[in-house]
Amino acid sequence: MVGTRAISDQELAGLPRDGRKYELVDGEVQGRPAGYSHGLVIIRLIGRLWGYVAERSLGDVLDSSTGFRLPTGNVRSPDLSFVAAGRVPGEPPQGFADLAPDLAVEVLSPTDDPRQVMDKVGEYLRAGVRLVWIIDPQGHRAAAYRSPSDVREVRGDGDLDGEDVVPGFRCALRDLLQ
Repeated sequence: MVGTRAISDQELAGLPRDGRKYELVDGEVQGRPAGYSHGLVIIRLIGRLWGYVAERSLGDVLDSSTGFRLPTGNVRSPDLSFVAAGRVPGEPPQGFADLAPDLAVEVLSPTDDPRQVMDKVGEYLRAGVRLVWIIDPQGHRAAAYRSPSDVREVRGDGDLDGEDVVPGFRCALRDLLQ
């Protein structure tokens, strides 16, 4: 199903659950596999972030099965995302959300193309994502993007900081990469 023909939301959502994360980018379906350690980092962060957000009723924490239709028409699925309370009017959408999350998190896999990752960061920021975390488990580091020029490096002994997007949230990077 990978190709240049337009596909429907139902077709994209119906792609096989085969260990790949599928996104619609520039009219093409892109899928990438994720490994075991990738999943561990994400679930550790989801546990910490969800607990913090739920206790304070700050909004919704979503996993990589959640697609966001961005202004470019691309459907992106961050490994983890956060949408602040009050941004989704009424019932949550059944299909892809026509909004950008407030926080988008991508955990790098050994097969990720650095150019594609930076393209994704740029698209998130242009779409209105307020904070993007890129976590590099192999390099024992992360980067926090507020804009293409406002980047904070986080080394293995540093903390991911929710800043004003998830106020008060901090998580030691080493706890995610253990």
